[in-house]
Amino acid sequence: MSVSHRAASVARKTAETEISVTLDLDGDGTHQVSTGIGFLDHMIAALAKHSRMNLVLTCKGDLHVDDHHTTEDCGIVLGQAFKQALGEVKGIARFADAHCPLDEALSRAVIDISGRPYADVNLQLTREKIGDLSAEMLPHFLHSFATAAAITLHVDVLKGTNNHHMAESAFKALALALRKAVARTSFSDVPSTKGTLNA
Repeated sequence: MSVSHRAASVARKTAETEISVTLDLDGDGTHQVSTGIGFLDHMIAALAKHSRMNLVLTCKGDLHVDDHHTTEDCGIVLGQAFKQALGEVKGIARFADAHCPLDEALSRAVIDISGRPYADVNLQLTREKIGDLSAEMLPHFLHSFATAAAITLHVDVLKGTNNHHMAESAFKALALALRKAVARTSFSDVPSTKGTLNA
């Protein structure tokens, strides 16, 4: 039985952003990310690297306005690519959780590839900005990703004092959980009693 290749490319252009994403769920973490916002690039790169998903993401956004549209739309398009690459949800682990430390910071991510979009994100950030990115946009990115990907996502920073460390540990925890959730299993069925996770 052949194993399908789980990859997708999505492009989205609006009056606010122009984004292109190519995603391979079965990669090695190779990534090229360019959003125009350095810290957002850093977080998305960490997500790709530690989930072992190959990712090329480019965005030209209206940064002369602020960072909202660029951050939100990158989350949306990445989520769309994830859902498209995954295809029919069968033969995968579906549920996963992971913890990730970064020095004094510790975060937890719990995922259900459920077909039901939901996100509960508590990063406990105290700074207004990290680099050039508004701190409030980090949970918004994760909400946008979860909604477009149609997954249930809980991400919590359990402790920490350095906001950079806290945010990065959260994204790395998410990456590790994603890697486990999409892992192929020895079963070929849909991991749900209702028989589908795509409706």
